[in-house]
Amino acid sequence: MTGSHPEVPRGDALASGLVTRRIRVYGIVQGVGFRPTVARHATSAGVCGSVCNKGPYVEVVAQGTEAQVGRFLHLLEHEPPRRASILKLDVKPVGDAPSLSDFEIVESEKVTGEIFVSPDIAICDDCKRELFDPTNRRYLHPFINCTCCGPRLTILDTMPYDRERTSMASFGMCPTCADEYADPGSRRYDAQPVCCNDCGPEVFLLGRPERGHDAISHVRRTIAAGGIAAVKGIGGFHLCCDATNQEAVGRLRTLKGRPAKPFAVMMRDMGVVRRECELTPAQEEVLDNHQKPIMLLGRATTATLCEAVAPDDPRVGVMLPYAPVQLLLFSYDDGIEVPDCLVMTSGNVSGAPICKDDEHAAAELAGFCDCILTNDRAIRVRADDSVMDWFHGRPYMIRRSRGYAPLPTMLSRGYAGQVLAVGGELKNTFCLAKNDLFYPSPYVGDMGDVRTLDALCETVGRMEALLEIEPTVVACDLHPRYNTRLVAEESGLPLVEVQHHHAHVVSCMAENDCAGPVLGLAFDGTGYGTDGTIWGGELLLADAAGFERLGSISPFLLVGGDAAAREGWRVAVSMARELVGSTDELVVACERLGLADERTCRVQARMAERHVNAVTCTSTGRLFDALSALLGIRRASTYESEAACALQVTAEAALRAGASCDGWAVPGLTSGPDGRIVMDTRALFSEVMDLRLAGADAGALALLAHRALAAQAVDACVAARDESGVGTVALSGGTFQNTLLLGMVADGLAEAGFSVLTHCLVPPNDGGISLGQAVVAMERLRGHG
Repeated sequence: MTGSHPEVPRGDALASGLVTRRIRVYGIVQGVGFRPTVARHATSAGVCGSVCNKGPYVEVVAQGTEAQVGRFLHLLEHEPPRRASILKLDVKPVGDAPSLSDFEIVESEKVTGEIFVSPDIAICDDCKRELFDPTNRRYLHPFINCTCCGPRLTILDTMPYDRERTSMASFGMCPTCADEYADPGSRRYDAQPVCCNDCGPEVFLLGRPERGHDAISHVRRTIAAGGIAAVKGIGGFHLCCDATNQEAVGRLRTLKGRPAKPFAVMMRDMGVVRRECELTPAQEEVLDNHQKPIMLLGRATTATLCEAVAPDDPRVGVMLPYAPVQLLLFSYDDGIEVPDCLVMTSGNVSGAPICKDDEHAAAELAGFCDCILTNDRAIRVRADDSVMDWFHGRPYMIRRSRGYAPLPTMLSRGYAGQVLAVGGELKNTFCLAKNDLFYPSPYVGDMGDVRTLDALCETVGRMEALLEIEPTVVACDLHPRYNTRLVAEESGLPLVEVQHHHAHVVSCMAENDCAGPVLGLAFDGTGYGTDGTIWGGELLLADAAGFERLGSISPFLLVGGDAAAREGWRVAVSMARELVGSTDELVVACERLGLADERTCRVQARMAERHVNAVTCTSTGRLFDALSALLGIRRASTYESEAACALQVTAEAALRAGASCDGWAVPGLTSGPDGRIVMDTRALFSEVMDLRLAGADAGALALLAHRALAAQAVDACVAARDESGVGTVALSGGTFQNTLLLGMVADGLAEAGFSVLTHCLVPPNDGGISLGQAVVAMERLRGHG
């Protein structure tokens, strides 16, 4: 490529009146068509020089007149490629440069420094048009892509991002693709995964002879007939069936052993989403952006989805197709009519990581489906779909993975060091950190399954190599029996133990780049406390170096061990036992409330009296489970937080119906024996139980419980502010996935004059705590904490 001042003679640039700048561009600038765009801008501005991937950054040498270089910098900063994200431009003069006569893209050169890896990018509109254009040579090509779209992280071996360091390396380009790849005028100029029907990967059915067109038609025919297919996407396999077919979805639930947890639904296009769901223009923009997350949306009155997609839930998780093969499932040239709404749930055995290769798909998914559509392009890193809710007009991340990870969180604290944080036990992610950059991993899964543990270890090793991070310490949860702790211990690195809720609060601080101190309100399921009890409704005075426990909800006895986390009725019986005078009275109350029969009730009471399989607990998650059981909404959960979600749904329905809590008492604060502030949830539970026994409506009481806990939380923060002088509150923890409660607490705190920090793109649940652990560990490296 040649610039526009060929009249400039070779020799000393300064003597020729030219200026030369070395420009380093940091951010998502590799794998997004950045170098071709730089070259085009150089031509447009009349600048000579070169552009090169360096691994941590892109380096540009730009030579021309002051005006030409200024014009070039303006274009670079204001008209980058659509998928690029420039975080920093470093511009320095070069005093002794020779005169240059053209502009060229030069070979990548590896240097050390900060690494920015692009997440995978959904198919762009231009490729989508070509995909369905019969005159285009990539017509119906399942792997069509360009510099603006396609896989990135999931095919990448090492940086810099060039084809030979991806799983596309095994596919040689045909002459036509090679020409496009080398043509500065092509939108596939320097697009690393470029390929076509003649030279790219191929789809085929596992264990059957059909390939290419025939394979896709077979899958479409299967789905249209009410069958189930496994389909390999960008970051792993999905299980797929007709989302309007109650029988098909019910069969998938039976085969997968997932009786109630909502399935995600992929809809053909935004028109279908508008028909099926209620959403705002801002939500449309996020749903249809290049990350294409799953978004939780309310069902429209015109919805055609069957009830089995999300039983008893007015919302549904929706996403749009983001890979070419997914578009082909909806539209193809075979005359088969496929529904425009498809269940698209992660292809895995419950508790195991998403399958990413044929061996695992054959072993784990064959029993769940009627056919498996795969391909011969390897997935290097698993990437489940990201899931987000919506809060106060912006995204509220529930699961951060494809499209977002491993974009780093950048802090401004001047940290120095390299850290691994292995995260928690459920919804696991890990976090690698180098200086002020913190890279949360894609979602890994729940660590109770050895396959997920293996996936964690494998992915940590791959991401360490990719990000060129060699940790000197490893952070883990305080819980002595977490499997992630074993992973940390086996690393051989010095261990930094981080209390679970401290990690939650610090993750929220980090996302908001807040150094603290803050009042951290951590409402959560289960976390090991420094006193050996189970915490989960905590008010902390915290910064990254440490914390002080200022308050909690009322302690109660959790009877039944792990079963109590699934069966809220056990918690409700235990809490009721603390309120009534005798076991006989407990039996009467529990039978009237439908919590337990006499025999079960007496067994629970004896276990509590003797502290058999019982532990003291301050978990808001378990409190909500108990309230849900108490009100007859859910006695037990078939998936994590089912009972608490049902309580929220019931309360929101009551709110919409205009239910009133007027006249009902809202218990306030007390103090514990150690002097900490206690949100009196014992009295709250007592009030709700008495009203329920008196015949009050369950929906109104669910709403009362939300309002009462929110009011107690605000009052506790006010009391803590009086004590500490700190006026900023960070809200984190899995219970704050409940946006009804979150809104009540956040609004109440704002009205009380607090500055309120909430999550946005880092999950409030355990998927976010690895970030908090990593920040605490980095602070420890600095000698604090």
